[in-house]
Amino acid sequence: MKKMLCLTALVAFSLGQILTAQAADVSFSVGQTSESTMTYRLGLQSNWDVSWWQTSVGRVTGYWDAGYTFWEGDNTSSNHSLSFAPVFVYEFAGESVKPYIEVGIGVAAFANTELGSNQLGSSFQFEDRVGFGLRFTGGHEVGIRAIHYSNAGLQSPNDGLESYALHYRMAL
Repeated sequence: MKKMLCLTALVAFSLGQILTAQAADVSFSVGQTSESTMTYRLGLQSNWDVSWWQTSVGRVTGYWDAGYTFWEGDNTSSNHSLSFAPVFVYEFAGESVKPYIEVGIGVAAFANTELGSNQLGSSFQFEDRVGFGLRFTGGHEVGIRAIHYSNAGLQSPNDGLESYALHYRMAL
């Protein structure tokens, strides 16, 4: 529990720094694990306001992502997690709609080390993600995302788990 409180404080501090520096976006997602556990996520994102390799086809950019996820299960297998990740985005050129693909690697902290039949081994997990979607003028976005959680063998057992989700993001 101490680890979760420390991570919560770190994420809150980081979010405070991000939000004071620039406007943030909010996202909502609903998904499912490969074991049919439902996931519900609320996130805050802050764009980097920088581009690399910008061409007529598209550009590379990114954002900071912080999120809270509720992992629905029966009374003994529900879980909660906090996560924080830098996410790189390749955004294709477009006028009113811009397709994109994204990848990111971050960290997460789970309230407990069990989720259904999965034994995570530790509350600390790495969060790897890949996704794609569409960005619309006016600050709206819809997409599909796959996120893998694992402690990278730092603790045993290391069952890991995946969440596959639909998400919606809007500018605040």
